[in-house]
Amino acid sequence: MDPKIVFVTQFPDAADAAREMAPSGFDLRIVPAKSAEFSEAIADAEFLVGYVDMLVQTDLFKAGPNLKLVQLLSAGYDQADLDAARAARVPVCNNGGANSVAVSEHAMMLALAVSRQLVNQHRSVSAGNWRGNQTPRVHEVRNRTMGIIGLGTIGKKTARLAQAFGMNVIYYDIARLREDQEDALNVRFRLLREVMREADVISLHTPLNETTRHLIGAEELKLMKPSAILVNTARGPVVDEAALFTALTDGTIWGAGLDVFDQEPPPKDNPLFNLDNVILTAHLAGPTFESQMARVRNAFDNVQRVARGDAPLWVAPELEA
Repeated sequence: MDPKIVFVTQFPDAADAAREMAPSGFDLRIVPAKSAEFSEAIADAEFLVGYVDMLVQTDLFKAGPNLKLVQLLSAGYDQADLDAARAARVPVCNNGGANSVAVSEHAMMLALAVSRQLVNQHRSVSAGNWRGNQTPRVHEVRNRTMGIIGLGTIGKKTARLAQAFGMNVIYYDIARLREDQEDALNVRFRLLREVMREADVISLHTPLNETTRHLIGAEELKLMKPSAILVNTARGPVVDEAALFTALTDGTIWGAGLDVFDQEPPPKDNPLFNLDNVILTAHLAGPTFESQMARVRNAFDNVQRVARGDAPLWVAPELEA
């Protein structure tokens, strides 16, 4: 009997890519999450692939006692019960940077859109105002400083994009680069509070864990320049959302571009919805057509690695400790 791969996704592009790239010698089952089909398929599956971090819990490993790998299509795994995975001795792996181009492009897009008041300009033109009675104040990013918090795969790509726009790049990360690595990437390390003070645009690219939850709170926001922009394409709870709302409304900072929220989907009465100095997207920085192909390619590569007895790539670091 061929080893079974259970594949879960809500994105049609990912499902189409899975059908196209499915490795030979495997039984691929594409099923909805938390469905009867999923329960039936997981019972004798060896591999689980998908946006399934919310399913990684003790019950999963009871329902799928033969699992050898949980391969996420997402970069983040903050909702995964890693203790349950450790107890079951099943590795949980992320997508290996498959969405890094998409997210870094999205972060830069948000920075530019807020700087140029893109949404406000669109609304004005579509309302028939053309330029109205005054031209909005907008800013260039050239010669400004990008501060990147979390210089992993996505953070590094964001740094390169910022530099392409003529920005100076500083960063904070607990895993500090060596000086020669900083030279190669043309970035310079700063302490967190220094990044908050010096940067004109701050882009967040940290995972969500107990050390990064509310990493950016009222105290950190007060350090920012009144002209500064905060961009978050990481995870919503990295920022204290209530403190951010206050900073955006009392003039502490100039604007924000957010792809993620404290609660997802956010409630309809989220006060951020009423602000003109914020641009919001629906946690869609990562899922592009190209990134879906890369996610599935990386996933099936890891599945085949484990199937032939090799160690998987991109295991959650907490499981390797």
